[in-house]
Amino acid sequence: MSGRLANKVVVITGAAQGIGRGCAEMAAGEGARVVVADVFEDAGKATVGAIQGAGGESTFVWTDVREEDSCAALMEITVRTYGRIDALVNNAGAFPRGTLEETTTDFWESVLALNLRGAFYCCKYATPHLRAAGGGSIVNIGSIHGIQGAANLVAYSAAKGGLLNMTRTLAGALAKDRIRVNYIIPGWVLTDTEIALQTSLGRTLEELHRIGADLPLGRHQTPEDTAFAVVYLTSDESTQVTAALLNVDAGDSMLPNNY
Repeated sequence: MSGRLANKVVVITGAAQGIGRGCAEMAAGEGARVVVADVFEDAGKATVGAIQGAGGESTFVWTDVREEDSCAALMEITVRTYGRIDALVNNAGAFPRGTLEETTTDFWESVLALNLRGAFYCCKYATPHLRAAGGGSIVNIGSIHGIQGAANLVAYSAAKGGLLNMTRTLAGALAKDRIRVNYIIPGWVLTDTEIALQTSLGRTLEELHRIGADLPLGRHQTPEDTAFAVVYLTSDESTQVTAALLNVDAGDSMLPNNY
C-alpha cells in the first residue's frame, strides 16, 4: 500500500463483514485510522483485530445506525479517540426482498431505517466534524436499484433511490465547506453471507460463477473491488469529485432486466 490515506480518520458503518470489512482493511492499509461501526460486536472486533494484526490502527464502536443517539455517539467517540473525522462511509444496510403486496408498514419502515435514515443520521452528525477538519468526504454505498428499481425490492429500491438524491442534495449543500459527497453502485458482491444465502435458495457455487462469467467484465465483484473505489473517493486524489455515481459492477447496469 502507498499511504494514500495517511493520517486520515475514516468512519465506516457496517464494517464488521462483507463490503464494509473490505473497505476498512484497505483504508487502514493505506494509512487511515479506521473506526469500525457495527451492531455485530464480535465480528466488528475481529475486523479491528485483523487491521491491528497487519500493523494498522483501528477501533470498534458499537453502533445501530437506525438510532439517532447511536449515530451521534459514534461521531463523538471517534473525535474523542482520534481528534477529527476526515471521511464517512455509509455502508450499513441490508437487501430484504418484498413486492408491493408483501410490503407491510413495519417492513417498509425497517428497510428505510437501515438503508436511508441511518445514512442521514450519520451525515448529520459527521458533517460538523468534517467541516472542522477543513473538509472531507462522504461516500454512500448505493445500488443500481436506487436508479431503476425492482419489482421485488420495493422498499429497498425506494431507500437507495432516496440515498442517491440525498447524495446529490448534500453534494451541493456542502460544497462550500469542501465536503465531497459521492455514491458508489456495487455490483453483485459474492461475500460469504451472500454465497450462503444463494446456496440456501438452491443455487450452487458453480452456477453463481457461471452467472458472473456472463457479466461484461466476466466475474462477480469482491469487497475489495468496492474498497478500491472507496479509497479513491476518500483520498486527496478526488478533491474535485462530488455528486458522482461510480459504478463498480462489471457492467451489470448496462444489461437489460439486470434485476
